Amino acid sequence: MAAKQPPPLMKKHSQTDLVSRLKTRKILGVGGEDDDGEVHRSKISQVLGNETKFTVREPLGLRVWQFVSAVLFSGIAVMALAFPDQLYDVVFDGAEVASKTPVRLYGGALLSISLIMWNALYTAEKVIIRWTLLTEACYFGVQFLVVTATLAETGLVSLGTLLLLASRLLFVIISVYYYYQVGRRPKKV
Repeated sequence: MAAKQPPPLMKKHSQTDLVSRLKTRKILGVGGEDDDGEVHRSKISQVLGNETKFTVREPLGLRVWQFVSAVLFSGIAVMALAFPDQLYDVVFDGAEVASKTPVRLYGGALLSISLIMWNALYTAEKVIIRWTLLTEACYFGVQFLVVTATLAETGLVSLGTLLLLASRLLFVIISVYYYYQVGRRPKKV
């Protein structure tokens, strides 16, 4: 008795057939546009989503401003910690500091803020960038008010303090500008 030979394997041609491929993609739900107008090439990209939606579109000059802020905070912090007399002298034009402790505490606080600024420079998260910009704006705003109140109390007005006030006001404006620019919703392309 001879064994019956199995029929030769036949290659299925349905995947090469264009109509069959389109039907398969339609069943899977890929290839067409979704509600956002995006065309997904595979089910995986449809489920996982498109990561370009989540990237922050940074305003021009944001990273430069973050770098300048971090350097500014670090420099003033080191100066307040190492040379409190000279820093006080520069700000209040010759007034003698009664105690170095408050100036050094100010330097320690600035050093802490500068560490946050340096870390925010390397992040892409919108929330962290906005919080650091808001921290800067609040710091510069409070410093502006404190120096103004001190000048009104003492009556010592000098070119150095006026430049300090003008620069703090400018820094508040820049920080608030970037804060709102980072928070804006991106335009649909």
